[in-house]
Amino acid sequence: MTASSSGQKRTRAKVNGWVILDKPLHSPSTKAVNIIRRAFNAAKAGHSGTLDPLASGILPIALGEATKTIPYVMDATKDYAFEVTWGAETTTDDREGEETLTSDHRPTMDEITAIIPQFTGRISQVPPIYSAIKKDGKRSYDLARNNQEVELDPREVDIHSLVCLANDKEKASFNVTTGKGAYIRSLGRDMARALGTRGHISSLRRLRVGPFSLDASISLDFFEKIDNSADAFEALHPVSTALDDIPALAITEEDATRLRRGQKIEVDQSTLVSDADDVVMTAIYQGQLVAMVSLRHTTASPIRVFNLS
Repeated sequence: MTASSSGQKRTRAKVNGWVILDKPLHSPSTKAVNIIRRAFNAAKAGHSGTLDPLASGILPIALGEATKTIPYVMDATKDYAFEVTWGAETTTDDREGEETLTSDHRPTMDEITAIIPQFTGRISQVPPIYSAIKKDGKRSYDLARNNQEVELDPREVDIHSLVCLANDKEKASFNVTTGKGAYIRSLGRDMARALGTRGHISSLRRLRVGPFSLDASISLDFFEKIDNSADAFEALHPVSTALDDIPALAITEEDATRLRRGQKIEVDQSTLVSDADDVVMTAIYQGQLVAMVSLRHTTASPIRVFNLS
């Protein structure tokens, strides 16, 4: 008798690490996470920021202890390639929605180049009403789908760079690097308005999230076709991959024990590569990630402790 037929729950494995997934079009992020979790038979999984079903590209998926580093990946910069189709604004700000407003004006490349500085740096944008943002305790997209009027507050986001690669009569293609919380659908909609026309996102691909890029990514098809979880481990990256940009602190075995107990440790000032105070570092013992710590003067306090042994 199998575990499922006897009513017993399947035993999940303790799997720790990151999968750099190249999510295909039309696949919801939650579905992708579930496929990865089944491929590894993992006890715990999560992603570092939803990617719309009509968008493709990098969707980093955390397994086990890697889920503790998700907030740091969500705060990272992101690269996108996207396309704006001119002439129509939609309910969803992409090609999935119904047209709401139209315009006959088609901007030139010179006009686009002229407005790009308005959308670079710290800018204010109103998120799409079809988004996961909560309004009065409910998801905005749920309210919109129920034909309820939704008004979302503007928020400040960072656009680090924005380049128009090409433009023809009907559409233009762009590359952009953003900070946390920026909506490309809002960016396309607002640029069109600034150009005296209407527009919506007709193509969107995420090229990078923090340290995770397409060069190291793997397709969802790979995980759907594998026969056993052993094959999946070829695509698993260490938990510490998400923290590559955070300075490392080498610690002793005694220090590692104290940090795992949630206790502070004292650090030799001469071992520090920076005099900066109140910084976040990764504590490493014999090449293994032990904790993330907040260093103040020479005292390191644990922020996140990892059980990787």
